[in-house]
Amino acid sequence: MYSVVDIETTGNGYKGQKITEISVFLFDGQNVIDEFTSLVNPEQRIPHFITNLTGITEAMVSNAPKFYEIAKNIVEITKGTVFVAHNVTFDYNIIRDEFKSLGFDFKRKKLCTVRLSRKIIPGLSSYSLDNICSAEGIDIAARHRAKGDAEATVELFRRLLERDHNFTINSFLNSRSRATVLPHLLDKLVIDNLPETHGVYYFKNEKKEVIYVGKANNIKQRVISHFYDKKKKERNMCLETADITCVETGSEIVALLYESSEIKHFYPKFNRAQRRAGEAVGLFSYEDQKGILHLAYDRLKLAPNPIMKFYSMAECRSVLEKICEEFELCSKYCHLESNVTTCFHFQIKQCGGICSGKETPENYNKKVHEAIKSLGLQTENLVLKEKGRNDKELGFVLILNGIYQGFGYINKDIIIQDPEEYERYLQPKKDNRDVQRILTSYIAKKVGPPTS
Repeated sequence: MYSVVDIETTGNGYKGQKITEISVFLFDGQNVIDEFTSLVNPEQRIPHFITNLTGITEAMVSNAPKFYEIAKNIVEITKGTVFVAHNVTFDYNIIRDEFKSLGFDFKRKKLCTVRLSRKIIPGLSSYSLDNICSAEGIDIAARHRAKGDAEATVELFRRLLERDHNFTINSFLNSRSRATVLPHLLDKLVIDNLPETHGVYYFKNEKKEVIYVGKANNIKQRVISHFYDKKKKERNMCLETADITCVETGSEIVALLYESSEIKHFYPKFNRAQRRAGEAVGLFSYEDQKGILHLAYDRLKLAPNPIMKFYSMAECRSVLEKICEEFELCSKYCHLESNVTTCFHFQIKQCGGICSGKETPENYNKKVHEAIKSLGLQTENLVLKEKGRNDKELGFVLILNGIYQGFGYINKDIIIQDPEEYERYLQPKKDNRDVQRILTSYIAKKVGPPTS
């Protein structure tokens, strides 16, 4: 048995909304068994824009029952049923809050006809009640009135039940199902309005503070996936989320770079990987009196002209150990070993023997230069051209003298020959280890071997 519900409210923000009208249809899947509809005195003013939308005036509700006077009717008609609504989280949470104010814990299994429609009637441009009913030829007797919308939802739900050949509804009702999970502070309309494009999104708490920044190739899909995640961090984050905003970027690489920049700008509490305040260690090279090129590392303030910056000694040593092995460098002259005559790598035949006089400085230094080159973007000037945010523009990422400058957008009709001319359209961003990692990986996968 189902109770198909629709409410109208004062619309004064999620926490301040009060019910002005409610309609409940008891539905067995084929026929309506019972109905309860009533105006409700919200005990607060109704904004003019709400009256214009619903037609419900303060005069109409002045003598209507208060919520506590009809609470018993709602409990009885919905008892033992599945609570069904179009954008169920909104209606359910408002009603539950009304009961909570009375000291009653209102709990029902729930189904959302928006989400069911996405599964059972795919391909619509919008899943608003207006749009679905128009597509299905369902008349809405009184739009934005509780009874009219509830009646339309009943007919929509009946059709969904008839077409549900894959038992979608049963899976949604499974207690372990993820289908109806939504942060209780978040309005469903926020999710409905998210674009399905490349970009960066922001989870915000009730104080409008950014608590998480993420990137996505499909913003809406990625945001929704957070609500399904059962990890403790994700659950805690969703519990605090009251709003979600986003910025479209047009491409994945710009989204990645923008995400990295925004994390370092906001330091969101639920971002961990890139929250570090700044790089502290520098990798540098120098030539000794014998003409041998050393690779060394130290605190950034003491590292002259660093080849690369790192967040910690451990991270720097890890990278150094990797290139030492890959290019058969000497661990002694890479300062990974100290107080030794010959390095351990020479003993296991992974060093050419510069430390034991068996390799010339010229040959060894050549390998060191190759190793250094492998760490950077291996390019002087490079413009990565990407899709823009619309059909009329082009997105780009600018690298000058091997250093990331930022990204930007230009009109497709503009012709630029010199990479430096892109600076006129640039959104400047800082270069750092995370950016270098992002760009090096992207160039290797998408662009191929770069040229200097």
